[in-house]
Amino acid sequence: TMAAPALLFTDRNLLARKQNARLDKQNDLGWKLFGKVPLRENAQKDSKKVQKEYEDKAGRPSKPPSPKQNVRKNLDFEPLSTTALILEDRPANLPAKPAEEAQKHRQQYEEMVVQAKKRELKEAQRRRRQLEERCRLEDSIGNAVLTWNNEVLPNWDTMWCSRKVRDLWWQGVPPSVRGKVWSLAIGNELNITHELFDICLARAKERWRSFSTGGSEAENEDAGFSAADREASLELIKLDISRTFPNLCIFQQGGPYHDTLHSILGAYTCYRPDVGYVQGMSFIAAVLILNLDTADAFIAFSNLLNKPCQMAFFRVDHGLMLTYFAAFEVFFEENLPKLFAHFKKNNLTPDIYLIDWIFTLYSKSLPLDLACRIWDVFCRDGEEFLFRAALGVLKLFEDILTKMDFIHMAQFLTRLPEDLPADEVFASIATVQMQSRNKKWAQ
Repeated sequence: TMAAPALLFTDRNLLARKQNARLDKQNDLGWKLFGKVPLRENAQKDSKKVQKEYEDKAGRPSKPPSPKQNVRKNLDFEPLSTTALILEDRPANLPAKPAEEAQKHRQQYEEMVVQAKKRELKEAQRRRRQLEERCRLEDSIGNAVLTWNNEVLPNWDTMWCSRKVRDLWWQGVPPSVRGKVWSLAIGNELNITHELFDICLARAKERWRSFSTGGSEAENEDAGFSAADREASLELIKLDISRTFPNLCIFQQGGPYHDTLHSILGAYTCYRPDVGYVQGMSFIAAVLILNLDTADAFIAFSNLLNKPCQMAFFRVDHGLMLTYFAAFEVFFEENLPKLFAHFKKNNLTPDIYLIDWIFTLYSKSLPLDLACRIWDVFCRDGEEFLFRAALGVLKLFEDILTKMDFIHMAQFLTRLPEDLPADEVFASIATVQMQSRNKKWAQ
């Protein structure tokens, strides 16, 4: 019984030896294939010895570099790889480098190092400028917040139209006070209370329930909608919510603000069944939700849509919409005669691009931070600023647009660049004059 394990052990050793011999043979074949001879075991060198020999040849200390030496300080560095390629002598089995070529390579290497240093310096300066700009911006926002909270908001009625506040407003309302400023500026002419919002929301939820359980058509008619109207309105709300700021992922199904947006839009269809839900409303409600509590967002939303310009567009009052377009064209021709003539020549009418901008108050067409700044001044100046902003955008891209045909202009204006810098847009808007032959916008 003892002999069996011993025999087994001997067999295993024999098998292992055979496998090793086979692998060695394969390795020999591999080396022969590449015309080389494998190092014998006793001839293999220790890696540290190899490194020492290389350093002795190169005239460098054999001491390994400390981690601190690896950190590039004052940009004094010589990349080992390039040094080895350009400056080191060729191996003994190759002809030596001519002195002229060696000098040329040394100059090229030095130029590379100089260029690398310049790039590092430029990058460091850019990062420093960026940091300084961010600090400056944070300081200015902090100071503006203090001014709004301590001086303006407590004395709103007397201060909102002062020169100082108007200038502050133009620079952008700080996000932390934006909701409060918008609420006060939009006002509450409709006298909507939080309780009224709760009632409208409860009615909307009841309608959704009765519709999903298939309530009688008579009940639906009594509720102020035909069944077809209600179905269309509900489906449109659902569809539009999924398309509202999709990049933010907060209004879509499962997102934190999905139900809030649904509630405000549903409550509004109960509050104003004569208007109902119209595409574009979801973007306006979403921007308000980002800056206000739900009930306050509903109050601001309802009062905002009740303004003459919004009501004309959302109720599709063609006569009044044409009046707005005609007024816009007067100031368009006054401010941008060359582009105006180009648009006329190509039959590009304002409705092609303006309807989308006005319907969503630019929140769908422009980056969100820039759209919020447009909203800031819109709350200050009213509907006139929406058209002034449109002329500012057209002026910013005047040179590009005058080289385009109808199709490309329409495509460009309905899908503006996503990286528009707010300061450039507002600088362009600032040059737009809203006065034509002594007539102002309202006239």
